[in-house]
Amino acid sequence: MNSEFHQLFIKEVKRRLIDEGKSRLTTCLNMLTEEEIWHRPNANSNSVGNLVLHLCGNVRQWLVSGLGGAPDTRRRQLEFDEKGPIPTETLLNLLDSTLCEADEVLDRLSDEQLLKPVTIQGFEENGISVLVHVVEHFSYHVGQVTYFVKLTKNRQTNYYDGLDLDVTK
Repeated sequence: MNSEFHQLFIKEVKRRLIDEGKSRLTTCLNMLTEEEIWHRPNANSNSVGNLVLHLCGNVRQWLVSGLGGAPDTRRRQLEFDEKGPIPTETLLNLLDSTLCEADEVLDRLSDEQLLKPVTIQGFEENGISVLVHVVEHFSYHVGQVTYFVKLTKNRQTNYYDGLDLDVTK
């Protein structure tokens, strides 16, 4: 039986990564054309498509492989070298399958695995730090994609529709 902390922590990781992150990324991808998804504003910027590939690569390497034991087959530079276009549906399917694999790993993690040292991408981590990294990294890039959508489309993403965000208690 896993500790109460473990259960709450995994639940929060799933909420931030799968419920919020995936939903927001899906919303953004569905607001963009394929051409917009693969647009690079300049030579030092990535396209939204590159960021989706990068997020899937990161989740797979750090969570599915690093904590879940799957083989690490990531070729990180290819995530950024891709020029596309890869169809939106294909990107959404890759995102979905990656996060389904992550969800399965999260379901079977033990208290011991959250504390156990692990080396990923040359970094010495533990299960808790891996999960914090994955959520933070995912959120960071979803924020970039959100900004690109708002800049390109001059539209709101409506992530918080129906909620009163001015409530103070």
